[in-house]
Amino acid sequence: MLAPEKLDTLLARFEGIEAEMASGPAPDVYVKLSRDYAELDPIVQIIRALRKAESELDGAESLLSDPESDAEMKELAQLERDELVDAVEELTQKVRIGLLPKDKADSHDVILEVRAGTGGDEAALFAGDLFRMYQRFADVNGWKVEVMSSSDGDMGGFKEIVAAVTGQEVFGKLKFESGVHRVQRVPETESGGRIHTSAATVAVLPQAEEVDVHINPADLRIDTYRASGAGGQHVNTTDSAVRITHNPTGIVVAVQDERSQHKNKDRAMKLLRAKIYDVERERAASERTEARRVQVGSGDRSERIRTYNFPQGRVTDHRIGLTLYKLDQMMAGEATREVIEALIMDHQANLLAAEGL
Repeated sequence: MLAPEKLDTLLARFEGIEAEMASGPAPDVYVKLSRDYAELDPIVQIIRALRKAESELDGAESLLSDPESDAEMKELAQLERDELVDAVEELTQKVRIGLLPKDKADSHDVILEVRAGTGGDEAALFAGDLFRMYQRFADVNGWKVEVMSSSDGDMGGFKEIVAAVTGQEVFGKLKFESGVHRVQRVPETESGGRIHTSAATVAVLPQAEEVDVHINPADLRIDTYRASGAGGQHVNTTDSAVRITHNPTGIVVAVQDERSQHKNKDRAMKLLRAKIYDVERERAASERTEARRVQVGSGDRSERIRTYNFPQGRVTDHRIGLTLYKLDQMMAGEATREVIEALIMDHQANLLAAEGL
């Protein structure tokens, strides 16, 4: 049950911000007020809609209980009441979700890393399939995918591929994809028709702004070297590849895909900033103890989260027990939304229970 006092306090705060903005504050104060206004406005509009629906529901119930109302009036009031009960229930749930603590990283772009795990060449091929699945899902959402570095598999696919994904609410939608993805299928090279099991590991890191993570240049060791490429590509005439070591954390990143050392360094710094930000977020999350445990899975990259079974055409997410017989649509990036939305809804339900809303 939502506490009316909590909603009253939030509405009063919003109205106070509106009044301050109308009073002509200093520019820097106005910018802060605008930011607070934009953050509160969506939930305030839902609360106001809920209050309006509750008021109309009270009116309909008064008509129904009024002995002087005629039969036709009561029939209309009953229809209206039934609709308003549904509307109040739906708006109440939206308010509950709107009141949940926000993960400020949800709106961030991400660094997506896909690496072949156990399974040799078949794992590399699966890593390639997974990456293309995310590319197609990004297309559906209007996101942009830019490959930052990659290492091709011997038979195709990728031993490792790292990409920047930019767009609206990217981390909020992809953050539950981190973990071990397992595939069961008959490899093309398997003459006996036996099903092989292999795996790929996915990591989704929110991209950090410079204001999120301060990196002291004195803490960095930057090495340059000649890039190497398959088939004689990427001629090694200059030391364009860049490796950066962050001494305090021991994190090492390397980028060599661009011919320009400057571009490789920029990409490496973006990747390093994301990794440091991820470490700091994990540390803060672990300190929240119980709140951390109610999330969907742990986000641990060693945790098996999903199985893709090609012979049976099914995909199973082990964290929420969801099985869909839509493997082709999943790999095409079409059913991916269905799985992700189910994970988000389960996450919200657990948070609601933890918050007592």
